[in-house]
Amino acid sequence: MEFDKKQADRLAAQIRKNILRAISAEGKGHIGGSLSIADVFAVLYGGVMNVDPRDPGKKDRDYIVMSKGHCGPAMYAALAARDFFPEETLDTLNKGNTILPSHTDRLKTPGVDVSTGSLGQGASLAAGVAFADKIDGKKSYTYLILGDGELDEGQVWEAALFAAHRKLTNLITIVDANGKQLDGTTDSVCSLGSIEDKFCSFGYHAISVENGNDTAQIYEAVCQAKEEREKPSVLVLHTVKGAGIDYYAGMENCHSTTVKKEDIPEFYKELDEKLAHKEV
Repeated sequence: MEFDKKQADRLAAQIRKNILRAISAEGKGHIGGSLSIADVFAVLYGGVMNVDPRDPGKKDRDYIVMSKGHCGPAMYAALAARDFFPEETLDTLNKGNTILPSHTDRLKTPGVDVSTGSLGQGASLAAGVAFADKIDGKKSYTYLILGDGELDEGQVWEAALFAAHRKLTNLITIVDANGKQLDGTTDSVCSLGSIEDKFCSFGYHAISVENGNDTAQIYEAVCQAKEEREKPSVLVLHTVKGAGIDYYAGMENCHSTTVKKEDIPEFYKELDEKLAHKEV
């Protein structure tokens, strides 16, 4: 497919608006890590992935496994932007009888294929999905979304060993390396060192994306991953937590915090102005 950066950036802006809308309806939530992955969702849902809103369960579809499930609002925002369900549904986030629970649930939300919640478990699930597709001879890809704080979980590395051993080239892992987690910076909580080097030592093809909030750089990295024929690939996106909204990006800790409805018009205006600047 041909990549259209303007189109991807427009979708990223809409995803961010949808994230803000959903979390403001709840009053607070995991805004920082949701905003930081809006750009990768724009690339994936903007044409990279083989998915169909009219047929979410089609047999040859690609999968996203949202292992950092607390940032489900980002996935919901992307699904709504791609018409998997009406955008008005975002206003029901985490409310009674919603199809948009706090963590992603395949039994509730159209377009969600794998339920996640406890950090690290999504890595094993994604490896299992990719392995099953490989056995079945499918050409589909599984995209695994991890947070950098989530890499503290040993289960992530158990899954990585398995994926490398089975040469799951149809598994593309994406790490949102924004440098912050619930209790502080990743360096202060449990230093990861070089994420790229760690994955390489486990048998991965590691691709460092210097600006993980740039849609063109993300797209190029996905294309590189798809060229790999021997190893599973990991894209380490060096992102800004709260990216797109200066108020949250500038906070010391925006992992989970309030989003006020009265601030939404100003946030939308900021997103529109930044998008217009990109398109000049």
